[in-house]
Amino acid sequence: MNTSEIFLLAMLLIFAVPYLFWRLLKTDYFAPLVVVQIIMGVILGPGVMGNLFPDYHKFVFNPDVVKTLNGVSMWGVILFVMLAGVELDLKKTWQYRRESMTTAGLSLGMPLLFGCGAALLLLNYQGWIGAKAAPWQFLIGTGMACAVTALPVLVMLLEKLEILRQPMGQRLLRYASLDDVAIWGVLALLMLDWERVGRQAGFLAAFAILTFAYRRLMVRLNKNDRWAVALIWLIACSFGADWAGLHFMVGAFLAGVVMDADWFGQEALDAMFKNVLLILMPVFFLSTGLRTKWDMGGYSVFFVAGLLLLASVGGKLAAAHMAGKILKWKEGEASIIGWLLQSKGLIEIVFANILLDKQIITSETFTALLLMAVGSTMLTIPLVHPKLHRAQNRGLVGQAS
Repeated sequence: MNTSEIFLLAMLLIFAVPYLFWRLLKTDYFAPLVVVQIIMGVILGPGVMGNLFPDYHKFVFNPDVVKTLNGVSMWGVILFVMLAGVELDLKKTWQYRRESMTTAGLSLGMPLLFGCGAALLLLNYQGWIGAKAAPWQFLIGTGMACAVTALPVLVMLLEKLEILRQPMGQRLLRYASLDDVAIWGVLALLMLDWERVGRQAGFLAAFAILTFAYRRLMVRLNKNDRWAVALIWLIACSFGADWAGLHFMVGAFLAGVVMDADWFGQEALDAMFKNVLLILMPVFFLSTGLRTKWDMGGYSVFFVAGLLLLASVGGKLAAAHMAGKILKWKEGEASIIGWLLQSKGLIEIVFANILLDKQIITSETFTALLLMAVGSTMLTIPLVHPKLHRAQNRGLVGQAS
């Protein structure tokens, strides 16, 4: 077979295997298609298929095919991160700032603290901290990976639970939006390269100035032109951030944050989001799976993944119950909010990919974080659904915030 044929064979595996598994086994209740695609990315990677069928794995995922897949994956994740930035509604967050900032601050701070504690334990063992990481970068990076709430995944879960447009759903979006901003801000600080600090300052200054001109231009364009200009803006911001040493995903997120959803229409944005998830992100999941590794010390990554999962879930639940006491939430609200905010999924994987690219974490730590993200997302619906049902029977969810 030539490279084109092998590439298409790899694409067939990427799209067919997760879909058939999801559809035939009816896993939607505990593992939506997105989660199945992430899991299949891991299974198709070197940790499972690479060990079971090494010759076949090397044939299908040869260097030329992997390079092509990485290119498709890179473009898909840039679009995805931009759309995550567009989703943020900072105006509404400001309107409910006391409640939002209290909850978001605790739901970020507590799992960050727990995650840093777990990372501190890992520093005592070789093979977990990346080759170019200072200890503080490893601690904060791992802690933030535990603190992430995946806003796009949260939107999908809220839609599935049919509370996205209800007050409870809108509150959760506000909390997660604030956390998203903080997470990308911390990531930018982690990526600071003192040898390139001039470039980074120059990029941020240019971004601030050009944002003003870009926003004025966009309001004068028709909808079709807005999409084209938005993509040019996205690529320019991603390139600028990567050139400055911040990582292209930081630039993609910044590009999306300064866009208004009203420019495109919510219906068009929802369609774009679904198409990116359907067409491009499965390739990203496979590319992510190809980076998983657990040959260091056998399967110790599963123990580390469990430790990180405990830190992540425990931190979010503790934070929600603290916020509930401070803000005097009704009975049952804290548990629902805590479980929904701990869902990780895509953003945590994106975050971990950046840490791996910058050698802040090793492949083993990346694999543990990936398993933690999958586990936390799979726990959400089965644990929240009965709690939500009881709350709806008491009239809790439908009440205004």
